[in-house]
Amino acid sequence: MANAASGMAVHDDCKLKFLELKAKRTFRTIVYKIEDKQVVVDKLGEPEQSYDDFAASLPDNECRYAIYDFDFVTEENCQKSKIFFIAWSPDTAKVRDKMIYASSKDRFKRELDGIQVELQATDPTEMGLDVFKSRTN
Repeated sequence: MANAASGMAVHDDCKLKFLELKAKRTFRTIVYKIEDKQVVVDKLGEPEQSYDDFAASLPDNECRYAIYDFDFVTEENCQKSKIFFIAWSPDTAKVRDKMIYASSKDRFKRELDGIQVELQATDPTEMGLDVFKSRTN
């Protein structure tokens, strides 16, 4: 287990599931939460999971980290994907939780080698499909 700068540990399963998503595309999404002073896997989304299902899986009043493997077609008509890291911190979350997630984010992100785009979102509009599409260039 790796120690984060904030004293937060990262469960080994977090990295293993991310490597599966990256290498084998076993999952479309991974949602992580901080529990008992360590980052753990909260939910896994199957490859067929839709964006709407993913967005609905994030709690309205609790922070989370999430990975989303976003598929898109380029202007040259090539099928591509990018791995997004989302720091989900809704306005309605407890201030203490927001601080813990914010202070642990960079260290946790370094554990996940292969993230291509980072998004910070406080409500669903900040991580809509249009935002994902605009960040693929």
